[in-house]
Formats: sequence, C-alpha cells, structure tokens
Amino acid sequence: MLAAATLAATLIAAPLAASAGLLDYVGQCVPFAREASGIQIYGDAWTWWGQAKGKYDRGHTPRIGSVVVFAKTSRLPLGHVAVVSRVVERRVLMLTHANWSRQNGERGHAEQDVTLYDVSDDNDWSEVKVWYRDVEGLGGSIYPVEGFIYGGRPSPQLTSRNPDYVGALIDAYVPGAGR
Repeated sequence: MLAAATLAATLIAAPLAASAGLLDYVGQCVPFAREASGIQIYGDAWTWWGQAKGKYDRGHTPRIGSVVVFAKTSRLPLGHVAVVSRVVERRVLMLTHANWSRQNGERGHAEQDVTLYDVSDDNDWSEVKVWYRDVEGLGGSIYPVEGFIYGGRPSPQLTSRNPDYVGALIDAYVPGAGR
C-alpha cells in the first residue's frame, strides 16, 4: 500500500513527460500551466497570484506566455490557471490550458488556443468568459481574474500554427454564437 501511495505521489509531482506532447496531457491545470509557461509556482491555482508577488512580474495586461490566474469562487474552489497562447485583440485572447472542458465525458484534457473574452466593465481583464467545449462556444459563467503572471519560458507547443482568430472573435462578439 505504501509503495502505491509513493508511486501516486511521484506521478502527481512529476513534470510532464518529455516524450509526450504538451497537448497529450490529462490532469490538473496547475502542473500543466507550470510546464506550458515555465513559471515555477506550486500549490492550488488560486494561490499563484499571491505566490508570484516578489518572484515574478504581475499585471493586468495579457502577454503571450503569461499565466492568467482565476480567483477562487464557489464554482472554482481551487481557482484555475491557464497560459495565454495568443492575443487576438484588446478584449479577446486565446488560452492553452487543462482540466476545463470535458472530452469524451471526462475532464483533465489539455486544450489549445481556446477563447478568453474580457467582459469586465472597465476593460481590465478582471472578469472573463471562457470557451467551453460542451456548448461549442463561450460558457455562460463569468469568472473573476486576479491578473497575469509574467516571466516564464513558454513551451513551443503553446499555440498552434494556424489558430482560429476569426472563430475567437465570433465567439466573443456574435450573440449566441456556438449555441
């Protein structure tokens, strides 16, 4: 029993296998974001914002390779972290992250270049909507965001060669798109 617990702890703490592609990952958002961004913070996603203070630059302007930190809420009791893969325009980004949408009935899978839309009143990325596979468009929930953590070394697999910029803009600006 102890050997199984030790093996499980090792697998959870281990970085993503070098031989596996970033997008083959299945698991929690935190180890995925750490591997995809190069930002070395550990612990629940909602703690990343505070942990980054004094260690990494932080701000409220998205940059490619930065980690966006979703606040802890009743819907996200551990928060969420994702990596900015593209800046489409001032209120629309693309994210690469894990453990958001369901794929084949299960959570944990990595998703590349999904839409993140700033819906905050002040255009400051404090509230967002996220593309959700189950509805093939932006989900209906609005999530509070702490901000962006800068300074890692993003994975070369962070974004695709031909991301769907038009699709991201349609997701954000066309009422009812994807529904």
